[in-house]
Amino acid sequence: MDLIQSYEEEDEAVASSPESSPPRMLKAKSSAPEVDDTALALTVANVNQSKSKPIDPTQHVVFYNPTHDQLWAPMFGPAHPYAKDGIAQGMRNHKLGSVEDASIGSFGFEEQYHTFHKCGYAADPSGMNYVGDVEAFKKNDGLSVFNIPQSEQKRRKIERSKEEREGEEKKEEIEPEAENPETEAWLRKNRKSPWSRKKEVVQGELTEEQKKYAEDHAKKKEEKGQQGETKGEHYADKSTFHGKEEKDYQGRSWIEAPKDAKANNDHCYIPKRLVHTWSGHTKGVSAIRFFPKQGHLLLSAGMDCKVKIWDVYNSGKCMRTYMGHAKAVRDICFSNDGSKFLTAGYDKNIKYWDTETGQVISTFSTGKIPYVVKLNPDDDKQNILLAGMSDKKIVQWDINTGEVTQEYDQHLGAVNTITFVDNNRRFVTSSDDKSLRVWEFGIPVVIKYISEPHMHSMPSISVHPNGNWLAAQSLDNQILIYSTRERFQLNKKKRVSAGFGTGRAAKCLGLLNVTMEYALEPSGILWNRVKSQLVVGTA
Repeated sequence: MDLIQSYEEEDEAVASSPESSPPRMLKAKSSAPEVDDTALALTVANVNQSKSKPIDPTQHVVFYNPTHDQLWAPMFGPAHPYAKDGIAQGMRNHKLGSVEDASIGSFGFEEQYHTFHKCGYAADPSGMNYVGDVEAFKKNDGLSVFNIPQSEQKRRKIERSKEEREGEEKKEEIEPEAENPETEAWLRKNRKSPWSRKKEVVQGELTEEQKKYAEDHAKKKEEKGQQGETKGEHYADKSTFHGKEEKDYQGRSWIEAPKDAKANNDHCYIPKRLVHTWSGHTKGVSAIRFFPKQGHLLLSAGMDCKVKIWDVYNSGKCMRTYMGHAKAVRDICFSNDGSKFLTAGYDKNIKYWDTETGQVISTFSTGKIPYVVKLNPDDDKQNILLAGMSDKKIVQWDINTGEVTQEYDQHLGAVNTITFVDNNRRFVTSSDDKSLRVWEFGIPVVIKYISEPHMHSMPSISVHPNGNWLAAQSLDNQILIYSTRERFQLNKKKRVSAGFGTGRAAKCLGLLNVTMEYALEPSGILWNRVKSQLVVGTA
């Protein structure tokens, strides 16, 4: 117990000691050597200089803002031991060394560049001196090519021309062959002539045989020209009437429809027998058209340069022959009342005929071959003529004035057909470029362009009687049906395909868009759908 009490007394004595008494620590000793700093001067450290570092010239990107001294400081590092200029391979940006960019005005550079090539001296960009030909510099008073006065230029030009003339005179004295155009000396003398560097060959006289041949050739040429003149006279505009009389006892014209004609029937029947054959053309028939509305006359265009009109209902004979084209007739077109018609020939002429009298009213031409002609179907626009030409254009004429009023130029090939749709406000054209284009009448801008990789040229197009469909004859032996409404889409469900080719286009004609009585096949066969009869035309 005595030991425990003595232990507690010692703890109380330690706890009662003051807190401010310092702790006992060992004495500190410095291990750094003593340095005498009495001779050192007090200096202010340059922070920027301490942080400066060289820039690698091969480096393309710097991630801090270097100072001017850093950018223009010399390169650090040892010189290349084997290079003559001491530049390492990585320091080069040119085959011969290092090239630095410099900002020089374009005018100053061009001035010194042309001055050096013209006079042989130029200003030294690194100082106020000149480099090059010193004598030329003194002679020109240091002027550049842009600073030479105009009077000085004229003086130099006169001196230069004088020296050239003197030199040419000396050469003429030395070279007597300069007068002979077959020698090289003449070429050197006349090097500035229009026929420079071309030897002139002296033309010899013609022999008797050559003169005789030239005379015979001239005679043949004159005879050929005279034959052409006689042919032109032969194909003057004229017509021949083949009927009994041009007017009957009541004064009615021969083009009027007969009063005993039966009413048309819209029903179609299978043809069974041949009715009549019209023969009169000496060559092929390129186009035929029925007389509008009644269809009692048939107009045919032949390759024999003639146009004939035939009687359909009664005798079936040729009523009148129209002659005026020097070459084959390509296309024909009646007016609405049938009193007039158009013809287009390969002689590059379009003629407007009077059906009854056979006289030519007007002639139109652009110097190109017309492939198709069409009159505007509106009664108040019968004076508007459209023609598809071989130069890829559709030309519009006013028949009354004879002037071209519009040109539709978008096709890439010769125009083959012109078909009016949508109450004659629009028309569709086909071309050798294998496309269909829809136009607004009077506006030379295509509103619908139809072209597919599988399409072929369509040289013949007809309109359905209700005006909602187009039947197009394609050269891949198909008849395609297109809608004439806003979208002009192809009707894939209605398509006629044949396994043979006709060789050329023949349009389905007749009263197809009026009475549905007649139709013509590409082979030249004429069908009478009312009487179930087959009519064969000449081809």
